Amino acid sequence: MKIAIGGDHAGFEYKVEIINYLENRGFDVKDFGPFSSEPCDYPDYVHPLAKAIESEEYHLGIVVCGSGNGVAITANKHQGVRCALAWKAELASLARSHNNANIVSIPARFISLEQALEIVEVFLNTGFEGGRHQDRVVKIPHT
Repeated sequence: MKIAIGGDHAGFEYKVEIINYLENRGFDVKDFGPFSSEPCDYPDYVHPLAKAIESEEYHLGIVVCGSGNGVAITANKHQGVRCALAWKAELASLARSHNNANIVSIPARFISLEQALEIVEVFLNTGFEGGRHQDRVVKIPHT
């Protein structure tokens, strides 16, 4: 599975740890940046990541920033993206199973690294239930 990951400076340290975690489990990971903890503008990294998810070049995405909000808002500007903010593993599970989320947003300043890794694990290993949820997901894009 090909995973896209990116974020901002506040999420940089978690992003590095998540990449190591994923690569050690055999995932193909592309880091969209940033590449240091120096202050940066997250849209510069999140828009290219979201385009890669939208085009299906990558299967799933992970974005990490301080609150998780800015990166999620940016990613969700793309019609083919369903980015869900998750601060608990249960939210990541529901985002995948009910909303077919293809990017998870992690708030690094509000959860532990262990919680972040659990969210990633659950997000990647939960499938979409389809059925009544599919009918709702189809209605999400605004044209």
